Amino acid sequence: MYAIVEIAGKQYKVRQQERLYVPRLDHAAPDERVTFDRVLLVSTDDGVTVGTPTVDGAAVTATVLGHVKADKVLVFKKKRRKRFKVKRGHRQPYTQIRIDAIDANGAAPAAAEADEANADDANA
Repeated sequence: MYAIVEIAGKQYKVRQQERLYVPRLDHAAPDERVTFDRVLLVSTDDGVTVGTPTVDGAAVTATVLGHVKADKVLVFKKKRRKRFKVKRGHRQPYTQIRIDAIDANGAAPAAAEADEANADDANA
C-alpha cells in the first residue's frame, strides 16, 4: 500500500514505516503526530484511487522524528580584476518524519468508479 501526498507544496510517494525528509514543519514539535489530508493518490490491494484533485476521506498520519539541516552548500561570487569576492554558505532546514498509517477511508478504486460512470451513461 502506498500513497502520493502533498506536504509543504511538494509531492511525495510514501509507504508505511518509511522515513523521509520534508521541508521544515514549524508547527510540529519532535515526537508529535501530524496528519496530512492532501492525499492525491492511494494504492491498496483493491486497486488505485486517483483524486480530483484529492481523495476524499483519505489521510496520512506521521510522527515527527526531529528537525535537521541539510549539508552546507557554498555560494562563491567573484568579479575578476575588481577585488570582489564573497563566500557564503546555506543549510536548508528539513523535518524528518516517519509515516505511521495511510488511511484510505472513502477511497473507492478508480476502476470501480469508471465502471459506475459507464453504467450511469448506459442507463441514461
